[in-house]
Amino acid sequence: MPPVAVFTPPAVALADLDGTLRERGYAVLAAADVAALAGVDAQALAALVPGWDDLPPDHYLKDGGRYRRRRHSCYVVTAAGVQPVPQRRHYQPVEYNALHGGMERWFEPVDPTAVTQPAWAALIRALAQACWRQAPGPRWHVEAHQFRIDTTDGVGRPTPEGAHRDGVDFVAVFLVGRQAIRGGETRVFAAQRREGERFTLSEPWSLLLMEDARVIHESTPILPLDPARPGHRDTLVLTFRAAAFLGDD
Repeated sequence: MPPVAVFTPPAVALADLDGTLRERGYAVLAAADVAALAGVDAQALAALVPGWDDLPPDHYLKDGGRYRRRRHSCYVVTAAGVQPVPQRRHYQPVEYNALHGGMERWFEPVDPTAVTQPAWAALIRALAQACWRQAPGPRWHVEAHQFRIDTTDGVGRPTPEGAHRDGVDFVAVFLVGRQAIRGGETRVFAAQRREGERFTLSEPWSLLLMEDARVIHESTPILPLDPARPGHRDTLVLTFRAAAFLGDD
């Protein structure tokens, strides 16, 4: 197998997060800075990882694939804290998701064993605060998605809808882990200019934070390093929207 090019993520120091996000519309943080941002240690983040081992299959994939597993829960974040809301649909208009838009998709909630870990609320709260520093407001409507993309079908597609925006205000993508795969390159493009960047998130709990209106993003398909040994890519995606949950306004 020929060597696979890996492009180093353009991580910035935690002190530069706000300025970089404001200037470029996206920023990458290394895992140590993610932990510092959330006020937790590496062990607290690692305690979340087992939650990716029992994700139910995504039965809504229109391409017929079996490569995606996920859970989904929603929250409202205010100055008072992170408040879970009753389980609800995940909805995207077709203008943001041409493949799966216009569907009311209902997924199993994030397991309580993950939600009760201290790092879970700490991550949501820290990212909400980072978003408030860009766009002050009274609350964020947050959707939390646990994803596992695997190579059951030979190829796993992290973004089967292709390069896209999510229809929210901010999107945070955490790389939780990669096992026995190649590919899964992250690509971020300016929405209004002909420029972009490509890199591979490989460090567990590294973060890509984006202002959704300003950038388009995708992740390339993953392949197994060994066809006889399936692999996977785990991510946590948090979306932040000020007005309401997407589809409710």
